[in-house]
Amino acid sequence: MLDDRKKEILQAVIDEYINTAEPVSSATLVTKYGLNYSSATVRNELAELEDKGYLDKTHASSGRVPSEKGYRFYVDELMKDDDITLEEIKYIQSKLSTKVNEIEELTKIATTTLSEVTHYTTVAIGPRADAQIIQELKFVLLGTRMLMVVIMTENGLVKETIIKYDEDITESQVETLNNLFNSKLKGKPLSRIDKPMEDYILSEIEYSVKVIKPVIEQINKVVEEENKIYLEGATKAFNLPEFKSLEIAKNFMNVLDEKELVLDVLESGVAKDINIYIGDENENEQLKDFSIVTFKHSIGNKDLGTIGIIGPKRMDYSKVISVMKYISKKMKEKDI
Repeated sequence: MLDDRKKEILQAVIDEYINTAEPVSSATLVTKYGLNYSSATVRNELAELEDKGYLDKTHASSGRVPSEKGYRFYVDELMKDDDITLEEIKYIQSKLSTKVNEIEELTKIATTTLSEVTHYTTVAIGPRADAQIIQELKFVLLGTRMLMVVIMTENGLVKETIIKYDEDITESQVETLNNLFNSKLKGKPLSRIDKPMEDYILSEIEYSVKVIKPVIEQINKVVEEENKIYLEGATKAFNLPEFKSLEIAKNFMNVLDEKELVLDVLESGVAKDINIYIGDENENEQLKDFSIVTFKHSIGNKDLGTIGIIGPKRMDYSKVISVMKYISKKMKEKDI
Protein backbone atom coordinates (compact mmCIF):
# COMPACT_ATOMS: atom_id res chain seq x y z
CA MET A 1 0.00 0.00 0.00
CA LEU A 2 1.21 3.51 -0.77
CA ASP A 3 1.50 6.25 1.83
CA ASP A 4 -0.10 9.65 1.28
CA ARG A 5 3.06 11.24 -0.09
CA LYS A 6 3.55 8.56 -2.69
CA LYS A 7 -0.12 8.81 -3.67
CA GLU A 8 0.17 12.57 -4.10
CA ILE A 9 3.29 12.27 -6.25
CA LEU A 10 1.88 9.39 -8.33
CA GLN A 11 -1.32 11.35 -9.00
CA ALA A 12 0.72 14.38 -10.08
CA VAL A 13 2.83 12.25 -12.44
CA ILE A 14 -0.24 10.69 -14.06
CA ASP A 15 -2.12 13.99 -14.34
CA GLU A 16 0.91 15.60 -15.96
CA TYR A 17 1.53 12.72 -18.35
CA ILE A 18 -2.13 12.62 -19.41
CA ASN A 19 -1.94 16.34 -20.18
CA THR A 20 1.41 16.41 -21.98
CA ALA A 21 2.27 12.86 -23.15
CA GLU A 22 5.85 13.66 -22.08
CA PRO A 23 7.91 11.84 -19.41
CA VAL A 24 7.61 13.66 -16.08
CA SER A 25 10.63 14.92 -14.12
CA SER A 26 10.90 15.72 -10.41
CA ALA A 27 11.58 19.38 -11.27
CA THR A 28 8.30 19.62 -13.18
CA LEU A 29 6.38 18.15 -10.27
CA VAL A 30 7.91 20.54 -7.73
CA THR A 31 7.47 23.71 -9.81
CA LYS A 32 4.14 22.94 -11.51
CA TYR A 33 2.21 21.05 -8.86
CA GLY A 34 3.33 22.94 -5.76
CA LEU A 35 4.45 19.81 -3.94
CA ASN A 36 5.63 20.69 -0.47
CA TYR A 37 8.71 18.48 -0.77
CA SER A 38 12.26 19.04 -1.95
CA SER A 39 13.38 17.89 -5.39
CA ALA A 40 15.58 15.27 -3.72
CA THR A 41 12.62 13.87 -1.79
CA VAL A 42 10.47 13.76 -4.93
CA ARG A 43 13.28 12.01 -6.84
CA ASN A 44 13.55 9.38 -4.11
CA GLU A 45 9.80 8.83 -4.11
CA LEU A 46 9.75 8.53 -7.90
CA ALA A 47 12.49 5.90 -7.70
CA GLU A 48 10.52 3.96 -5.08
CA LEU A 49 7.32 4.16 -7.16
CA GLU A 50 9.32 2.81 -10.10
CA ASP A 51 10.72 -0.02 -7.99
CA LYS A 52 7.18 -0.91 -6.89
CA GLY A 53 6.04 -1.05 -10.52
CA TYR A 54 3.80 2.04 -10.57
CA LEU A 55 6.08 4.04 -12.90
CA ASP A 56 8.36 3.26 -15.83
CA LYS A 57 11.30 5.01 -17.44
CA THR A 58 11.46 5.27 -21.21
CA HIS A 59 15.22 6.00 -21.09
CA ALA A 60 17.81 5.96 -18.32
CA SER A 61 18.03 9.76 -18.24
CA SER A 62 14.37 10.52 -18.88
CA GLY A 63 11.52 11.33 -16.54
CA ARG A 64 8.92 8.77 -15.54
CA VAL A 65 5.70 7.62 -17.20
CA PRO A 66 2.87 5.66 -15.59
CA SER A 67 2.86 1.88 -15.90
CA GLU A 68 -0.34 -0.14 -16.30
CA LYS A 69 -0.16 -0.86 -12.57
CA GLY A 70 0.10 2.88 -11.94
CA TYR A 71 -2.93 3.62 -14.10
CA ARG A 72 -4.91 0.86 -12.35
CA PHE A 73 -4.09 2.32 -8.92
CA TYR A 74 -5.02 5.75 -10.22
CA VAL A 75 -8.48 4.77 -11.47
CA ASP A 76 -9.18 2.64 -8.37
CA GLU A 77 -7.83 4.93 -5.66
CA LEU A 78 -6.91 8.44 -6.81
CA MET A 79 -9.13 9.55 -9.67
CA LYS A 80 -11.96 12.04 -9.21
CA ASP A 81 -15.21 11.39 -11.04
CA ASP A 82 -16.56 14.96 -11.01
CA ASP A 83 -14.31 16.24 -13.79
CA ILE A 84 -17.06 17.80 -15.87
CA THR A 85 -17.64 21.48 -16.57
CA LEU A 86 -20.90 23.41 -16.45
CA GLU A 87 -20.57 23.99 -20.20
CA GLU A 88 -20.23 20.24 -20.81
CA ILE A 89 -23.23 19.53 -18.58
CA LYS A 90 -25.38 21.99 -20.53
CA TYR A 91 -24.21 20.53 -23.84
CA ILE A 92 -25.04 16.97 -22.76
CA GLN A 93 -28.44 18.09 -21.47
CA SER A 94 -29.27 19.78 -24.76
CA LYS A 95 -28.24 16.73 -26.77
CA LEU A 96 -30.11 14.19 -24.65
CA SER A 97 -33.25 16.33 -24.51
CA THR A 98 -33.75 15.72 -28.23
CA LYS A 99 -37.12 14.07 -28.82
CA VAL A 100 -36.69 10.55 -30.21
CA ASN A 101 -39.20 8.03 -31.49
CA GLU A 102 -37.09 4.92 -30.98
CA ILE A 103 -34.63 4.01 -28.25
CA GLU A 104 -31.97 3.21 -30.86
CA GLU A 105 -31.87 6.89 -31.74
CA LEU A 106 -31.04 7.68 -28.11
CA THR A 107 -28.09 5.28 -28.20
CA LYS A 108 -26.75 7.01 -31.31
CA ILE A 109 -27.13 10.45 -29.71
CA ALA A 110 -25.41 9.33 -26.49
CA THR A 111 -22.55 7.73 -28.45
CA THR A 112 -21.99 10.86 -30.51
CA THR A 113 -22.22 13.14 -27.48
CA LEU A 114 -19.69 11.09 -25.51
CA SER A 115 -17.22 11.30 -28.40
CA GLU A 116 -17.76 15.03 -28.84
CA VAL A 117 -17.20 15.84 -25.17
CA THR A 118 -14.25 13.50 -24.49
CA HIS A 119 -12.65 13.70 -27.98
CA TYR A 120 -12.14 9.93 -28.04
CA THR A 121 -13.47 7.19 -30.30
CA THR A 122 -16.74 5.71 -29.07
CA VAL A 123 -18.49 2.48 -30.00
CA ALA A 124 -21.89 1.14 -28.96
CA ILE A 125 -24.21 -1.80 -29.38
CA GLY A 126 -27.84 -2.29 -28.49
CA PRO A 127 -29.08 -4.87 -25.98
CA ARG A 128 -28.36 -8.49 -26.85
CA ALA A 129 -31.09 -10.38 -28.70
CA ASP A 130 -31.40 -12.98 -25.94
CA ALA A 131 -32.10 -10.21 -23.42
CA GLN A 132 -35.00 -8.74 -25.40
CA ILE A 133 -38.40 -10.32 -24.91
CA ILE A 134 -40.87 -10.11 -27.79
CA GLN A 135 -44.02 -8.27 -26.76
CA GLU A 136 -45.79 -8.51 -30.10
CA LEU A 137 -45.29 -9.14 -33.81
CA LYS A 138 -47.66 -7.24 -36.02
CA PHE A 139 -48.23 -7.83 -39.73
CA VAL A 140 -49.84 -5.02 -41.73
CA LEU A 141 -50.87 -5.21 -45.39
CA LEU A 142 -49.64 -2.12 -47.27
CA GLY A 143 -51.10 -3.16 -50.60
CA THR A 144 -52.05 -6.36 -52.29
CA ARG A 145 -48.41 -7.45 -52.59
CA MET A 146 -46.61 -5.60 -49.79
CA LEU A 147 -46.47 -6.60 -46.12
CA MET A 148 -44.96 -4.69 -43.18
CA VAL A 149 -43.71 -6.64 -40.17
CA VAL A 150 -43.32 -4.79 -36.85
CA ILE A 151 -41.47 -6.42 -33.94
CA MET A 152 -41.95 -4.82 -30.52
CA THR A 153 -39.99 -5.87 -27.44
CA GLU A 154 -40.71 -5.34 -23.77
CA ASN A 155 -37.83 -2.90 -23.36
CA GLY A 156 -39.27 -0.59 -26.01
CA LEU A 157 -37.32 -1.65 -29.07
CA VAL A 158 -39.30 -1.43 -32.30
CA LYS A 159 -38.11 -3.02 -35.53
CA GLU A 160 -39.83 -2.77 -38.87
CA THR A 161 -39.26 -4.47 -42.19
CA ILE A 162 -41.10 -4.55 -45.52
CA ILE A 163 -41.70 -7.69 -47.59
CA LYS A 164 -42.71 -7.60 -51.25
CA TYR A 165 -44.45 -10.53 -52.95
CA ASP A 166 -44.97 -11.58 -56.55
CA GLU A 167 -48.53 -12.67 -55.79
CA ASP A 168 -51.45 -11.06 -53.98
CA ILE A 169 -51.69 -11.46 -50.21
CA THR A 170 -55.14 -11.48 -48.58
CA GLU A 171 -56.26 -10.04 -45.24
CA SER A 172 -57.10 -13.59 -44.19
CA GLN A 173 -53.48 -14.63 -44.74
CA VAL A 174 -52.27 -11.62 -42.76
CA GLU A 175 -54.55 -12.54 -39.86
CA THR A 176 -53.17 -16.07 -39.95
CA LEU A 177 -49.61 -14.73 -39.86
CA ASN A 178 -50.43 -12.54 -36.84
CA ASN A 179 -51.94 -15.44 -34.94
CA LEU A 180 -49.25 -17.91 -35.94
CA PHE A 181 -46.16 -15.86 -35.18
CA ASN A 182 -47.50 -14.36 -31.94
CA SER A 183 -48.56 -17.74 -30.60
CA LYS A 184 -45.06 -19.07 -31.26
CA LEU A 185 -42.90 -16.08 -30.30
CA LYS A 186 -44.73 -13.75 -27.91
CA GLY A 187 -42.91 -13.75 -24.56
CA LYS A 188 -39.82 -15.35 -26.10
CA PRO A 189 -36.41 -13.65 -26.58
CA LEU A 190 -35.51 -12.22 -29.98
CA SER A 191 -32.83 -14.86 -30.28
CA ARG A 192 -35.59 -17.45 -30.74
CA ILE A 193 -36.20 -16.03 -34.21
CA ASP A 194 -33.87 -18.18 -36.24
CA LYS A 195 -33.75 -20.36 -39.32
CA PRO A 196 -35.11 -23.59 -37.77
CA MET A 197 -38.30 -21.74 -36.84
CA GLU A 198 -39.41 -22.06 -40.45
CA ASP A 199 -39.46 -25.84 -40.06
CA TYR A 200 -41.81 -26.02 -37.12
CA ILE A 201 -44.10 -23.31 -38.43
CA LEU A 202 -44.51 -25.02 -41.78
CA SER A 203 -44.98 -28.37 -40.07
CA GLU A 204 -47.93 -27.07 -38.04
CA ILE A 205 -49.91 -25.30 -40.70
CA GLU A 206 -50.64 -25.97 -44.34
CA TYR A 207 -49.60 -22.63 -45.62
CA SER A 208 -47.93 -21.36 -48.74
CA VAL A 209 -44.13 -21.41 -48.55
CA LYS A 210 -44.22 -18.41 -50.84
CA VAL A 211 -45.85 -16.39 -48.03
CA ILE A 212 -44.06 -17.66 -44.93
CA LYS A 213 -40.50 -18.07 -46.19
CA PRO A 214 -39.98 -14.36 -47.05
CA VAL A 215 -41.34 -13.47 -43.61
CA ILE A 216 -38.79 -15.72 -41.92
CA GLU A 217 -35.94 -14.36 -44.05
CA GLN A 218 -36.81 -10.71 -43.37
CA ILE A 219 -37.27 -11.22 -39.63
CA ASN A 220 -33.90 -12.95 -39.50
CA LYS A 221 -32.31 -9.91 -41.15
CA VAL A 222 -33.90 -7.65 -38.56
CA VAL A 223 -32.59 -9.77 -35.69
CA GLU A 224 -29.09 -9.85 -37.18
CA GLU A 225 -29.10 -6.06 -37.03
CA GLU A 226 -29.16 -6.34 -33.24
CA ASN A 227 -25.40 -6.75 -33.45
CA LYS A 228 -25.09 -3.46 -35.29
CA ILE A 229 -22.22 -1.36 -33.97
CA TYR A 230 -22.39 2.42 -33.78
CA LEU A 231 -19.03 4.12 -34.20
CA GLU A 232 -18.22 7.77 -33.63
CA GLY A 233 -15.01 9.79 -33.75
CA ALA A 234 -12.74 7.14 -35.25
CA THR A 235 -10.43 9.78 -36.71
CA LYS A 236 -10.09 11.59 -33.37
CA ALA A 237 -7.57 8.98 -32.27
CA PHE A 238 -5.10 10.08 -34.91
CA ASN A 239 -4.75 13.48 -33.23
CA LEU A 240 -3.16 11.77 -30.23
CA PRO A 241 0.65 11.36 -29.96
CA GLU A 242 0.44 7.58 -29.45
CA PHE A 243 -1.09 7.14 -32.89
CA LYS A 244 1.94 8.61 -34.63
CA SER A 245 3.25 5.07 -34.32
CA LEU A 246 2.29 3.31 -37.54
CA GLU A 247 1.99 -0.02 -35.72
CA ILE A 248 -0.44 1.34 -33.11
CA ALA A 249 -2.46 3.24 -35.74
CA LYS A 250 -2.82 0.12 -37.91
CA ASN A 251 -3.68 -1.98 -34.89
CA PHE A 252 -6.36 0.51 -33.90
CA MET A 253 -8.00 0.43 -37.32
CA ASN A 254 -7.85 -3.37 -37.37
CA VAL A 255 -9.62 -3.47 -34.00
CA LEU A 256 -12.43 -1.22 -35.25
CA ASP A 257 -12.76 -3.32 -38.40
CA GLU A 258 -13.21 -6.56 -36.47
CA LYS A 259 -16.88 -6.60 -35.53
CA GLU A 260 -16.69 -9.69 -33.34
CA LEU A 261 -13.78 -8.27 -31.36
CA VAL A 262 -15.67 -5.00 -30.70
CA LEU A 263 -18.76 -6.97 -29.68
CA ASP A 264 -16.69 -9.06 -27.25
CA VAL A 265 -15.23 -5.90 -25.72
CA LEU A 266 -18.61 -4.26 -25.24
CA GLU A 267 -20.37 -7.36 -23.95
CA SER A 268 -17.64 -8.43 -21.51
CA GLY A 269 -18.39 -5.87 -18.82
CA VAL A 270 -21.60 -6.85 -17.08
CA ALA A 271 -20.70 -6.88 -13.39
CA LYS A 272 -20.37 -3.13 -12.86
CA ASP A 273 -21.94 0.02 -14.27
CA ILE A 274 -18.56 1.19 -15.57
CA ASN A 275 -15.78 -1.21 -16.57
CA ILE A 276 -12.17 -0.19 -17.21
CA TYR A 277 -9.62 -2.38 -18.98
CA ILE A 278 -6.06 -1.08 -19.23
CA GLY A 279 -3.55 -2.51 -21.71
CA ASP A 280 -2.78 -6.13 -20.89
CA GLU A 281 -5.95 -6.36 -18.78
CA ASN A 282 -7.71 -6.74 -22.13
CA GLU A 283 -7.87 -10.43 -22.97
CA ASN A 284 -7.23 -9.94 -26.67
CA GLU A 285 -3.62 -9.33 -27.70
CA GLN A 286 -4.72 -6.75 -30.27
CA LEU A 287 -5.94 -4.48 -27.46
CA LYS A 288 -2.72 -4.43 -25.42
CA ASP A 289 -1.86 -0.87 -26.53
CA PHE A 290 -5.27 0.53 -25.59
CA SER A 291 -7.58 1.19 -22.70
CA ILE A 292 -11.28 0.37 -22.93
CA VAL A 293 -13.95 1.99 -20.76
CA THR A 294 -17.54 0.76 -21.10
CA PHE A 295 -20.86 1.42 -19.42
CA LYS A 296 -24.33 -0.09 -19.60
CA HIS A 297 -27.00 2.48 -20.38
CA SER A 298 -30.69 2.18 -19.69
CA ILE A 299 -33.98 3.99 -19.27
CA GLY A 300 -35.57 2.84 -16.04
CA ASN A 301 -35.19 -0.94 -16.15
CA LYS A 302 -34.96 -1.05 -19.95
CA ASP A 303 -31.55 -2.19 -21.13
CA LEU A 304 -30.39 -0.08 -24.07
CA GLY A 305 -27.04 -1.80 -24.56
CA THR A 306 -23.43 -0.79 -23.97
CA ILE A 307 -21.37 2.25 -24.94
CA GLY A 308 -17.59 2.25 -24.76
CA ILE A 309 -14.52 4.34 -25.43
CA ILE A 310 -11.36 2.93 -27.02
CA GLY A 311 -8.29 5.07 -26.54
CA PRO A 312 -4.64 5.08 -25.47
CA LYS A 313 -3.57 3.93 -22.02
CA ARG A 314 -2.80 7.62 -21.45
CA MET A 315 -6.54 8.26 -21.52
CA ASP A 316 -8.04 11.07 -19.45
CA TYR A 317 -9.87 8.59 -17.23
CA SER A 318 -11.23 11.25 -14.91
CA LYS A 319 -12.90 13.13 -17.75
CA VAL A 320 -14.15 9.98 -19.51
CA ILE A 321 -15.73 8.45 -16.42
CA SER A 322 -17.21 11.74 -15.22
CA VAL A 323 -18.91 12.26 -18.60
CA MET A 324 -20.04 8.63 -18.79
CA LYS A 325 -21.64 8.82 -15.35
CA TYR A 326 -23.45 12.03 -16.19
CA ILE A 327 -24.74 10.72 -19.54
CA SER A 328 -25.86 7.50 -17.84
CA LYS A 329 -27.67 9.50 -15.14
CA LYS A 330 -29.48 11.73 -17.66
CA MET A 331 -30.50 8.78 -19.84
CA LYS A 332 -32.07 6.98 -16.87
CA GLU A 333 -34.15 10.09 -16.23
CA LYS A 334 -35.54 10.19 -19.77
CA ASP A 335 -39.09 9.20 -20.54
CA ILE A 336 -39.56 7.49 -23.89
